[in-house]
Amino acid sequence: MAWLTTRFYSEQLGLNTSAEVLLPQPATSGQVGMSGPQARDRYPALYLLHGWSDDESIWMRRTSIERYASEHSLAIIMPRVDLSYYQDTHSGMNYWSFLSEELPTLCEGWFPISTDRADRFAGGLSMGGYGAFRLGLLRPDRFSAAISLSGALDLEGLRDFWRDDPKRMKILRGVFGEELPIEASDRDLLHLARAFKSAGCRFYQWCGTEDFLYPANQSFRTTAETAGLPLVYREGPGDHSWPHWDREIQPALGWLMEDPAI
Repeated sequence: MAWLTTRFYSEQLGLNTSAEVLLPQPATSGQVGMSGPQARDRYPALYLLHGWSDDESIWMRRTSIERYASEHSLAIIMPRVDLSYYQDTHSGMNYWSFLSEELPTLCEGWFPISTDRADRFAGGLSMGGYGAFRLGLLRPDRFSAAISLSGALDLEGLRDFWRDDPKRMKILRGVFGEELPIEASDRDLLHLARAFKSAGCRFYQWCGTEDFLYPANQSFRTTAETAGLPLVYREGPGDHSWPHWDREIQPALGWLMEDPAI
């Protein structure tokens, strides 16, 4: 795999930003301990999103995502979105438009990445799990699969959970607005799941049973199953930490690449 750090100007954000990129490198027969990915003209791509306290480098620093992606001949795009919750924020930063429209267009122009919707995926952990599922629910025309690990999937519940944390509430108000209007909006994943009509995206969800976001994940699972959302749900022992995400991203990638897109 080739590991690129890309720095570029975003029209949507109005500033320079960055993303970490992993691209399959087929001719690696002499590399010890690694097998070369299958050669393709254009590779499927996973937009892999970071959580609340992290940045675009975190998946490379905390997991073996390079090795896992190589096994599937999968390109990985890891963008920086700061504390945006993957929104076009109340304060005026268009992170949603950047992620859902601008970034895929740029990357598919720069790199040997497929432009086919069936080969474009989203995934993430915690805040990034929320962002990935929002992409799948709102933009199934562009993304064919979404992965959430320990996702913050019930944003209204999380807002209430953090009600007495002034620092987090200040950040959330900067993202969503002073009154934090979430319920029954396109920011509310439970609402989006109930209204989801398209068969164009499939979903994979994992959460640890000791995770503080486990109740939120149960809420989403119940809502999704009632609504008939094409969801694979898995859980197991674990809290909100990297040893579990490093382990669980592996079967998630297997699901992503072995199952045909709906």
